[in-house]
Amino acid sequence: MLYEGSCHCGNIAFEVDGEFTEALDCNCSLCRRRGGLLAFAPREKLVLKTPEENISTYTFNRHVIRHHFCANCGIMPFGEGVAPNGAAMAAINLRCIPAIDLGSLTVKPYDGAAL
Repeated sequence: MLYEGSCHCGNIAFEVDGEFTEALDCNCSLCRRRGGLLAFAPREKLVLKTPEENISTYTFNRHVIRHHFCANCGIMPFGEGVAPNGAAMAAINLRCIPAIDLGSLTVKPYDGAAL
């Protein structure tokens, strides 16, 4: 299914093709503070609908995930990294996709703080 998502102000907008029934609730120092619910998709399934110049990026710890956020409203709609198999992946913040019923998701805790 094709979904549309964005940051709060719309400076970063995207489409992502996927079936999202589960989300990770990560407890790393960043995710815990921002409250995102993450789901993963192959990077080629995410299409940016706004200019790349609208994206600000933050990395921390091992710098393996590029956490993208809006410098205007501060919302972090997605990140990018590499899956264990070497494929490019996108970590989508499902809270940034209005059409997803968050109550219908199976939310699994993820111990990112242990990494």
